[in-house]
Amino acid sequence: MKTLTIVGGAVIGLSCALYAAENGWEVTVYEADETSAASRVAAGMLGIAGESRTGEDTYLAFAEQAMSRWPAFLERLGDDRIVAASSSLMVGVDSADVGELAMVADWLRDRGHPVEPLTGKDIRALEPAVSARIRSGFCASGELAVDNRRLLQVLSDRATEAGVQIVRKQVSDLADVPGDQVLLAAGVGSAMLWPDLGVYPSKGEILRLGWAAGALPPPGHVVRGRINGRAVYVVPRPDGVVVGATQYDGGDDRLPGAGGVADLLNDAIELMPPLREYRLLSAEAGLRPATADGMPLIGRLDDRTVVATGHGRNGILMSAITAELITEVLAGKTIDNPSIDAGRRRS
Repeated sequence: MKTLTIVGGAVIGLSCALYAAENGWEVTVYEADETSAASRVAAGMLGIAGESRTGEDTYLAFAEQAMSRWPAFLERLGDDRIVAASSSLMVGVDSADVGELAMVADWLRDRGHPVEPLTGKDIRALEPAVSARIRSGFCASGELAVDNRRLLQVLSDRATEAGVQIVRKQVSDLADVPGDQVLLAAGVGSAMLWPDLGVYPSKGEILRLGWAAGALPPPGHVVRGRINGRAVYVVPRPDGVVVGATQYDGGDDRLPGAGGVADLLNDAIELMPPLREYRLLSAEAGLRPATADGMPLIGRLDDRTVVATGHGRNGILMSAITAELITEVLAGKTIDNPSIDAGRRRS
């Protein structure tokens, strides 16, 4: 049996491990500390409308392909409690925010992405907790959100059931790990193991708020707003919500900042005033693996080494399609990904 060692045991590494094991590979995953993974410090949105920017046609096409894999992926995982919401509301307050959302909605609609325009009244009918100041927006139906921590646990369980071994050990050199093939899926840590890969850290802060007796229940949709030019989202959980997210490129600080936490709280409460009655459970920060063009790095680096990283803010959305593509690479197929060309020239 062919052996595969995966360095990185978060959502990308575990998804690839499960697919590889089901395709006949003997898989070992090295992950020193899963609690620091970006996919653990996340809201779990499978975001297309909220993460796309006008003109990013390549990104939109890949994100839509990634979303199309999720129904089968969820069936494969066999746990209906993973899904936290089945659609997303995009809303704006002032004229600039509304104008930007309208531009994104038109761009998405022109490319066949389902978008339903909504008035402020329509939005409040769907989500009564939304502020009366919300003027308009749109619904991106079918844009799911998942409970990211439950997803990670279920992935770990399914991978283990498929025979994957998980080793709690830090890897400092890919040459030191065994295996016929090695998959580098260590998020921001990938750049330390393969210089010139082109992955850099993008810090994001999130808050977890718990429902309190007497408060309105958590929303049924993901609610993504633009408040005075800043993006904020509220994602439901059975016992509360996740609020996010800030973004700062560069650096390796994993501690949440007071300013970022304050902005998130203020914007979330302005978006949905009843959140003022919720309890602040935690404030966390993670480092997302970003790339210059926003596209993930998926493909072969050399005869022994394959890479899957650089997914930025959408690693959870892209986990299933990444696992599918890596399975194809391991089977000998060449993936067209120009972004990894520089990474092949190891310094």
